[in-house]
Amino acid sequence: METSTGPALVGNSTVIETVVNRRSIRRFLPVPVPVQTLRSILTGAARAPSGTNFQPWHVHVVTGQARERLSRAVIMAAEAGERSDEYAYAPSPVQEPYLSRRRQVGYELYRLYGIARDDYAGRKQAMLRNFEFFGAPVGLFFTMDRSLLLGSWLDCGMLMQNVMVLARAHGLETCPQQAWCEYGGVVHEQLGIPQSQIILSGMAIGVADPAAPENGLISERLELDEFTKFHDE
Repeated sequence: METSTGPALVGNSTVIETVVNRRSIRRFLPVPVPVQTLRSILTGAARAPSGTNFQPWHVHVVTGQARERLSRAVIMAAEAGERSDEYAYAPSPVQEPYLSRRRQVGYELYRLYGIARDDYAGRKQAMLRNFEFFGAPVGLFFTMDRSLLLGSWLDCGMLMQNVMVLARAHGLETCPQQAWCEYGGVVHEQLGIPQSQIILSGMAIGVADPAAPENGLISERLELDEFTKFHDE
């Protein structure tokens, strides 16, 4: 249905708010998340687009003692410098403008943490909080068969985006965490994920701590005309 001023909005402004105000949360409250809520989120997220209906995704939900064991094992590997990268996330070295964007958000996050730029010990401890899911009671891991190609990465990314949006509809927040993939070998071992599956990302999910300064971080985004070109002729 269209009006004289253009297409009608689907739903209402709540849909827009849910998407545009999503941000990565880095401190959660120890509030349990019901299993039925997780099932509802993941069931809805599975409506993500999937080229030729491959539905290539697998999701591993980690809670309770399994979560604690995994965190201990990965933190131990990280402190020992025993990386086992699942894949290369970015080129090395990182070029501009991507390097400056990464540095900018990193410096702003450390400022909110109260960590000086030259406080490398503090920065390391902040990084290790990734492997505690930032205090969230639930961790998710997204995998797919290694034999699949780039199209399936797109599909899995759209599933993850659906999870993050639907979580907000349930009063929850998230933080996608590719950092876990730096210790993919440990995650495979602890969760019994076969090597035939590649771990794409982890994700923390829970109730955000509203008092945490780091949760106020809103990363900058390019203006529309900086990344969009309209072709009309």
